[in-house]
Amino acid sequence: MLLVLVLLQVCLCCLWLGSTEVVTSFEGTCPQFFFGGTPPGDALEPDSAARICQRYKNQYRYATLYDRNRRIPIYSAYLYQPGDGKRPNTWMVEPQLMGSSYPKEMKTEWTLMTTLNVSQNEIKKSQAVLQDYKNLTNCNRGHLNPNGHQPNPDSKASTFTLTNIVPQYEKLNGGQWNNYEQSIMATRTADCANTYIVVGVVPGNNYIAKGRVNKPSHIWSAACCEVDNNHRRSWAVIAENDKNAITLVTL
Repeated sequence: MLLVLVLLQVCLCCLWLGSTEVVTSFEGTCPQFFFGGTPPGDALEPDSAARICQRYKNQYRYATLYDRNRRIPIYSAYLYQPGDGKRPNTWMVEPQLMGSSYPKEMKTEWTLMTTLNVSQNEIKKSQAVLQDYKNLTNCNRGHLNPNGHQPNPDSKASTFTLTNIVPQYEKLNGGQWNNYEQSIMATRTADCANTYIVVGVVPGNNYIAKGRVNKPSHIWSAACCEVDNNHRRSWAVIAENDKNAITLVTL
């Protein structure tokens, strides 16, 4: 019941008319990634939350609510605009999680260490780093906002930040979840003028990287399709993060 309520709260915004950069509110900085400029309510907010307007090459690409303590995103919100392009292979982190004096755009760990003289230990205090995702067993790096849902190379590259990644069961990531992202979404959005997506997690009891990074118990995706000014619909899926299966949730 709790999971259904969480998903319902996310998708209710579909019914309301109404820099990677750490900000005080999404509404004031990057509301364009939420239908009607309305983010999910406080029920999803962790104790140590960071709101990130994901900024890359001087443009906001999507929004992420980040859990500093568990070192995972709770959700990422974006517009569904799939386009052609190669999958990037460079991973970045969020400098402003270390403090407001750092750059507002996502950077690679190497860039921070070589140009700003920041140690990896300093980066690790505020967020997950690439080392946390090395030598994983039965899980891999799972995007909340997938690069395949983005329209151009720069937007695709912006999804390769560790603030948009959770440990995901590898068979789910490459199986039914991938099928939903690539095939089911394309079918369901065929007549949509705009589709607003929020992909999130339910934090779990297990961790990777010697307790540094939480492994979610569930992963979910909620969609709001705006056909025109008078017609819209919503749907969601949820998956246990140790099985290769998804469940469609009627809202």
